[in-house]
Amino acid sequence: MTRHIVIDPITRIEGHLKIEAVVDDGVVKEAKSSGMLWRGIEKILKGRDPLDAQRITQRICGVCPAGHSIASSLNLDSALGVDDKIPDNGRIIRNLILGANYLQSHILHFYHLAALDFVDVTAVADYAGTDPHLSQVRSFISHGSLAPFFPRYEGDYRLPKKANIEATRHYVEALNLRRQCQELLSIFGGHMPHNVCVIPGGATETVTIDKIADFHWRLHKVQHFIENIYIPEVLAVAGVYSDYFGIGGGCGNYLTYGSFDLDSEPDLTKRRRFFPQGRTSAKNLKPQAFDPAKIAEHVTHSWYSSDTKLHPSKGQTVPDHKKKDAYSWLKSPRYDGEVYEVGPLARQINAYVRGEQPTVGLVDSVLSQFNAGPEALVSTLGRHAARAIEAKIVSDQMQEWLMELKPGEPVHTHFEIPEKSQGMGLAEAARGALGHWISIKDKAIASYQCVVPTTWNGSPRDDDGIPGPMEQALEGTPVKDPDNPFELVRIVRSFDPCIACAVHVVNAKGREMNKFAIG
Repeated sequence: MTRHIVIDPITRIEGHLKIEAVVDDGVVKEAKSSGMLWRGIEKILKGRDPLDAQRITQRICGVCPAGHSIASSLNLDSALGVDDKIPDNGRIIRNLILGANYLQSHILHFYHLAALDFVDVTAVADYAGTDPHLSQVRSFISHGSLAPFFPRYEGDYRLPKKANIEATRHYVEALNLRRQCQELLSIFGGHMPHNVCVIPGGATETVTIDKIADFHWRLHKVQHFIENIYIPEVLAVAGVYSDYFGIGGGCGNYLTYGSFDLDSEPDLTKRRRFFPQGRTSAKNLKPQAFDPAKIAEHVTHSWYSSDTKLHPSKGQTVPDHKKKDAYSWLKSPRYDGEVYEVGPLARQINAYVRGEQPTVGLVDSVLSQFNAGPEALVSTLGRHAARAIEAKIVSDQMQEWLMELKPGEPVHTHFEIPEKSQGMGLAEAARGALGHWISIKDKAIASYQCVVPTTWNGSPRDDDGIPGPMEQALEGTPVKDPDNPFELVRIVRSFDPCIACAVHVVNAKGREMNKFAIG
């Protein structure tokens, strides 16, 4: 029996995404990922002062704007000719701002977006204690409402009651920890979202002993939560949902631009970064080189009348919502013609195959608890584990970077806007590889293109009909009950997509059978 599954909308993600899945004999045979929002940021930027870029591009997302501030400033560093002149203080402040954004994003994703796929909050319905976090949740339930935990799927909650209660308490506690991360960013960034500190040439915020001490104190609290609550909770979920180490693997190719600059080498393919740049494949788990010239965006199945297979530096943004065979506002980025997944999993796998510590030690330690090898990371649970591991690594490294700051020394270098120039900024937002490309003419932006992480992960089929990473992760997935397809939302959310999602159900003739509201 063939069923077309529709879930509309999938909440607890960012933005607007539609997923269609054709299920035959209990297995997903075909899936489509459709980005349902067109905003035209590139159109807004055209003709403006180049310095507007790092302000406007941050407005692409209020959850991960720091990634855009870094990518746009790296982009302008190269276009303005100051990419090899960034003071150490400016470089380190950028790393601390980006790191704080990683931490809040990873904590947000696990506790407030994905955990409720595995944690049954109704376990606190008969809670008789005095913990204010649990009492608040119990109050919602006793009044007949599960908001903000509803709507949600029923039927596959496996954690013991005590673990469910603890995880629910940590859900509420994590709201405060996320605030702590935002305050961390604001110490040097000015405010969050949309920091005002990261600019071409470095940063604007000066370094003082007081700011270093304030940052250290707040970071220590976040580290404690990551080490003693976040990582153990991910391991607890993995222990009872271990079958998800074999579900949702996807394309098996991983790409990262590298993250957190360690020097100011002008060639971004040679710049040393804490998380190294590169590619790898689940087939051989060996390091592979990266050449940004090999990136191209396919648009055959995207709602654009633009030319296809263009490098982003030559990218076009010409909307065409009536285009035949198109089903998404997302383009289809490809590297050398192949499909690649980006994100924390891609960063940690690439670091692992290059022998980078502490990634190797933490990954091996986690996998040893499940008698599994690194291939287990290529999965739904692997993405969650990679985020938790990365949160630990980044928070520890931020303490070291903090101690490298030198009060009183420069944070910024002078620049002039040229009459004509081009630039490229390659960074890693929390969700993955983020690229910005600019062309300057008459001291104004002639063209600007962004390729964001979910453009890679949530892309539709390319010109050759090859599905994108999320589509491939869904295809082949067993679905126990088409009327309750919880497997699909677990896979989708593991990518932490930065677009709102909807999955629809129709019969073989295209008539809608059921519609599910998912929380």
